[in-house]
Formats: sequence, structure tokens, C-alpha cells
Amino acid sequence: MQRAETSANVVRAPSPSLPMNAIWRTIRGYVLWQYERGTLHYDIMVTLILIFIFFSPRVINFNDKPIARTPHPTDVVVTPDVQGRLLYQIEAGAISPGDDHSVREQLLKIIEPISGGVSIVQYDTVKDGKGRVQSYKVLVQRE
Repeated sequence: MQRAETSANVVRAPSPSLPMNAIWRTIRGYVLWQYERGTLHYDIMVTLILIFIFFSPRVINFNDKPIARTPHPTDVVVTPDVQGRLLYQIEAGAISPGDDHSVREQLLKIIEPISGGVSIVQYDTVKDGKGRVQSYKVLVQRE
């Protein structure tokens, strides 16, 4: 009889309550994606995913900004000509003033890395209203 008394006096741990089991079952269903389309729980999962997609970039820094590229210091604009030649427009700041030969050499030093071996057919200066040179228009022919 003593055995019966000891087993009756043993305190057992309470089993988890019914609402707690339901909460864990619901969370497990979300993690394992067990709910069918069109149910309330499925709609909640999709809504949580969309909230994460649209609002996480505002909160989390993903370091996915584009690299700022600086333009070429000479600001060269290239347009094709009707006869297959190329017309370059080069800012005047890239060329130091001098005689015709030195200007042609400087223009070639800027143009050749862009288009390879070329020869200058002609070049013209574009001036502003006060007569200052703003840019050079250079017509080149590929060799």
C-alpha cells in the first residue's frame, strides 16, 4: 500500500495548455508553409513577405548602391558622319592653346584612345558670344 501513496503524492509537471499548443502549431504551419491558398493564414504569410520586401530596404542597409562613376575628364562627344567619318566635340579646357600643330597633337592624344588610329580631316573651334573658345569640333577619318 505504501507504493500507492507515493505515486499519488508525486507532483507531475503540468502539460502545456491548449492555447499554447495552438500557437506553436500555427507558427510551425507558417514556417513549413502548410496552409492552402485562399485561407486567412496564407494571406497573412504573403502579406508579411510583401511587407518585408517593400520596407526592409528602408531599415536594412544592403550596401547595394551603384558606384558613382566620374565622367572622362575631357568630356568627349562622338557622333557619326554621313560619309562614315566620326565627328568629335571636345571641351576647350582639355586643350591648351597653341599653334595649329600642337592643337592637332593634343586632339589626337584625346581621340586615339577612344577610336584607335585616326587622322584629323579638319577641326573647327566653337566660340561663345565673347569670342572665347568653348569647344573643338574635330572631323576624323579612320586609317
